Amino acid sequence: MANKSSGAGDTNESLDPISISEEQFDRAAAYVQGLKTGLVDFLKKPKRVNIVSFPVEMEDDSVQSFQGFRVQHNRVFGPGKGGIRYHPDVTMEEVISLAKLMTWKCALVNVPFGGAKGGVVCDTKKLSERELRRITRRYTSELYDELGPNQDIPAPDLYTNAQTMAWIFDTYDMLHPGYNNRPVVTGKPIEMGGTHGRHEATGNGCLFVTERFLARGLIPGRREVRGMRVAIQGFGDVGEVAANAFHRQGAKIVAVSDSRGGIFDEAGLDPEAVGRFKTEQGTVVGMPDTVTITNTELLEKECDILLPAALGNQIHAGNAANIQAKLVVEGANNPTTPRADRILQDRGIHVLPDILVNAGGVTVSYFEWVQNQVNESWDYDTTTEKMRAMVHAATDTVFDRWQNFPAGEDTGDDRVPDFRTVALVIAIERVAHATLMRGIWP
Repeated sequence: MANKSSGAGDTNESLDPISISEEQFDRAAAYVQGLKTGLVDFLKKPKRVNIVSFPVEMEDDSVQSFQGFRVQHNRVFGPGKGGIRYHPDVTMEEVISLAKLMTWKCALVNVPFGGAKGGVVCDTKKLSERELRRITRRYTSELYDELGPNQDIPAPDLYTNAQTMAWIFDTYDMLHPGYNNRPVVTGKPIEMGGTHGRHEATGNGCLFVTERFLARGLIPGRREVRGMRVAIQGFGDVGEVAANAFHRQGAKIVAVSDSRGGIFDEAGLDPEAVGRFKTEQGTVVGMPDTVTITNTELLEKECDILLPAALGNQIHAGNAANIQAKLVVEGANNPTTPRADRILQDRGIHVLPDILVNAGGVTVSYFEWVQNQVNESWDYDTTTEKMRAMVHAATDTVFDRWQNFPAGEDTGDDRVPDFRTVALVIAIERVAHATLMRGIWP
């Protein structure tokens, strides 16, 4: 995925994930007072990058080699925290950039974790459950010394789930007998120490952040989601939960999509019915009484809220001028490129950034970790309301800072920074301050 062009419209935009993460960091760092050069270098670079290769015996008795990554970006606030994704296009650069994102996300919502991320290059759609289990166990065993309840704590991500976390926990527990190892992963099945509300956390968080933002009155005549038209790219674990959450609050879901394409209905879709259809057919495409559209068309549909909840770099310099939403709410990680951010800002379209919008997932992961440490179990309402309070507080912090943010005299840009930049400023300041407060060892 490195050095890949957008392929549409303005074509020379680099989609290299490292370049994007550094450009976002540099924009924000320009507003942070007294940030020393050496500290900038420390905050940009990952603490540790692990690359593992391992063989797995397949169902047909052949042996296939797989490559995996685990990156710990920063542990100033606590153990590394971040998901593990299984995807054929996973790269080390992508995992590094996502680990950085986790550092800023944890700092923004004030959970005591640092940023980490993992991935295995594989196509889950072409693998049996037994093959996935073997891949997961071997990947975990290769990282025997890197993972741990107080060192690095994985969670589900793209094409991984609670079952994947159960296999990781079991493997780690077999290799570290005699300890309470439940906190080594979050997003586990409830029966194994998972927490109620973890599956729904990221999607629900998308709603909670959007509601809090709208209540501040920045979009004229829109102070609640009721009646707003919402288009959601990605009808997976995040997108489907978000669709149902927005729908319950009176929003009209006009379009959703998955990897095969999307569907549109101006009168509004019933997310539960769409979910049932997808379970039966394997895709949302072809649902009766809907219009089939492409993922590109979904992004450019006229709507009030566009919620990208699929892969990264979906809104780029080639299509940002065609976005017709009033508000972009980033359910996915890195769905909007830096150049697209500028285009949308100039067009008056606000973007609620990923490190705020989808932070509900890591917040509830933190709650699960806490419950595992003390052998408690909280119910869904307790967990969800605690998460709502934390993401509301983070939203208020970002909004208040944005309202009082002067245009940057020293940055050469007379515009007030967008919400992503302001959120990153807050996160960078917190990590930098904590680093200096701890003292540079030795």
